[in-house]
Amino acid sequence: MGMTVPVVIGGFAESEVHAVLEEACRRIGVDPAGAEMLRGHTNAVFLLRSAGAVAKIARAGTPVGDVARTVRLVRWLSRRDFPTVELLPVEQPVVVGEHAVTFWQYLPQPDHPVPAAHLAGPLRTLHQLPPPPFAVRPLDTAGAIRRSIASITALPPADTAFLRQRLSDLEPALADVRFVLRPGLLQGDPQHRNALHQGEAAVLCDWDTACFGPPELDLVTVEIHCRRFDYGRSHYQGFADLYGFDVTTWSGYAVLRDLRELRMITTNAKRARAGSPTLEEVRRRVDGLRLGQVDTGWNIL
Repeated sequence: MGMTVPVVIGGFAESEVHAVLEEACRRIGVDPAGAEMLRGHTNAVFLLRSAGAVAKIARAGTPVGDVARTVRLVRWLSRRDFPTVELLPVEQPVVVGEHAVTFWQYLPQPDHPVPAAHLAGPLRTLHQLPPPPFAVRPLDTAGAIRRSIASITALPPADTAFLRQRLSDLEPALADVRFVLRPGLLQGDPQHRNALHQGEAAVLCDWDTACFGPPELDLVTVEIHCRRFDYGRSHYQGFADLYGFDVTTWSGYAVLRDLRELRMITTNAKRARAGSPTLEEVRRRVDGLRLGQVDTGWNIL
């Protein structure tokens, strides 16, 4: 008989995440009956259809202060009429035990993802905003990768050692990169699934990794998603043309691409559990890095 992998949603046991959801809903007077899970890999995200709302339970272990920082940023963006998904007008985050829950307006979506070109305008606007009147954490790609590698438990030691060595090889190259765009506010993980259709345009969502740094990081993230998840070069080119800068023609592209892909792999690796499809996909991606495959498609996690 094969090993049974327990159901884990957003780092929680299934029963725990539902208990947190029900208590958070009770606190703000929303009915959790019929809650539908939208995502459970990173955070636990539920649709509360009767309330026209989405509840997002931060991944187990996420500091409440991090979620409070996200709420403050989104409120600030909303006051500036920036195209973001709006928070519900209740005091947030709602803290249940050690878990932070946020509630967002629900925007019904068509079946097709937001095209990359629709990310261009919001991202360009974001990158050009003045700094908000509160601290925004600086970009720390290498540090984030290092912390993820230290948390990996399910990968074979040889794979973990390979990831650690790859970071050691890339860090000196990063120090030599010459950024050409003015530093600004970054979404941190702009991609098709972190934006939503709103009429003929798009609004950004999922601000957990927002930070201050070089816009090239956001741009290379869009490019990676177009290339690795089979949207194609023309899909990416539509984005680059509208944004006004093609990051693939920039001298630092390969270094930033390799670091960003390493971060994507190690972030998933630290969450991977023995016997899970996530672990299988992470190992496939690591094998691809060993072989120098830059155009091989990845499966979405």
